[in-house]
Amino acid sequence: MHKNTSKKGFTLVEIMIVVVIIGLLAAMAIPAFQKVRESSRGSAMDNDARQLASAAQQYMLENNLTTVTATLATTTGLITGDLSAYVSQVGKGYTSTSVVITAAGTFSLAHPQVAGGTSDYSAEGQKQ
Repeated sequence: MHKNTSKKGFTLVEIMIVVVIIGLLAAMAIPAFQKVRESSRGSAMDNDARQLASAAQQYMLENNLTTVTATLATTTGLITGDLSAYVSQVGKGYTSTSVVITAAGTFSLAHPQVAGGTSDYSAEGQKQ
């Protein structure tokens, strides 16, 4: 009497092919994900600069000043000082702890996860 056995399952070669394909997909996806993440951080930094510049302009107009300093908490993004009533928080992780904005000058923000690390902005918050 012949026993009826079925051979269900995957061979070692089939499993190895699947692992290689997953590895290739991961090798292509990880750099693309990192590029999108860096681009997103750059856009967030540009937006934070526009908010800081707008708040600084409003503060300078209301107080008849030409310069204002914003202090950033690097771990929380909280703004302290003169601009805290206009902007309470920006993104986290900036290496700039003090930002000086003048009516006719430029200011810089720095973040380690942005290409180049530091970006300069006009008094209106436009990237230079």
